[in-house]
Amino acid sequence: MNKRLLAALFGSTLALSPLAMAADLSALESAARKEGQVNSVGMPDSWANWKGTWDDLARLYGLKHVDTDMSSAQEIAKFDAEKDNASADIGDVGAAFGPDRQGQGRDPAVHPSTFDQVPDWAKDKDGHWMLAYTGTIAFIINKDLVKGDDVPKSWHDLEKGKYKVAIGDVSTAAQAANGVLAAAMAYKGDESNLVTGAGAVHQAGRARPAVVGQPDHPDAGKG
Repeated sequence: MNKRLLAALFGSTLALSPLAMAADLSALESAARKEGQVNSVGMPDSWANWKGTWDDLARLYGLKHVDTDMSSAQEIAKFDAEKDNASADIGDVGAAFGPDRQGQGRDPAVHPSTFDQVPDWAKDKDGHWMLAYTGTIAFIINKDLVKGDDVPKSWHDLEKGKYKVAIGDVSTAAQAANGVLAAAMAYKGDESNLVTGAGAVHQAGRARPAVVGQPDHPDAGKG
């Protein structure tokens, strides 16, 4: 599915009459059905209930879906490198990456039909970025290995148990960076004092095997 076409169609809807908007959306649907597939990066079934979206696209429009899981930084590097010859249609990146890229002239302003429904704090007023959803940091554990009172309920609990701790690469993944921020706040730190968060993660993994790279379900399953 051509991203330039998507941007052009959605970006023009605000200036069109309802009939013209319907015609443009019809053209987009026809083009999508003809191509028959959506290729995404960083949007696997297990993330943010994207599976529900892909299932709806398959049910309503007959579109297959293929995803290559990547971190936010990897996605952006891929789109920047491929430019108009992009092999992916869409990617999902952390909230901090939108404002950071604004003004670089790389991302077009887009106003989807639901733009006015997005609160001001969750979008750029010109449409260069917007949030699709928000979430919170949580622990994923292997219940076959961590049971009863050993199940951690706070960052402080991680200091007490014999856990393998994986938080991810903070230089490439928004989830990992937010994990460190969450740890910092648990230890009375904040955005300007992340040392306490990094120290908490280090303390949790001290004298126990460290897990590097992105945490995922298969690794948790293997212990």
